[in-house]
Amino acid sequence: MNRLRYFVENQIFGVCARMGEKLNFPASSIRRYFIYATFMTFGSPIILYLVLAFWMEMRQNWRKHNTPTIWEL
Repeated sequence: MNRLRYFVENQIFGVCARMGEKLNFPASSIRRYFIYATFMTFGSPIILYLVLAFWMEMRQNWRKHNTPTIWEL
């Protein structure tokens, strides 16, 4: 079961895991609250999740662009 969980965490954007690292809070609790909030508000937190995932991806690409490796020069 842990293998499946780690696979899903690595393949999905990792927004909850990153928030858990920053806030010193377990990622599983953040995921659980996200699911509860999604059901309570009929899906509106999904938009926030997608915005955060987009922001994390753009930030990662921006860092790569600012510090190129020797093969990218």
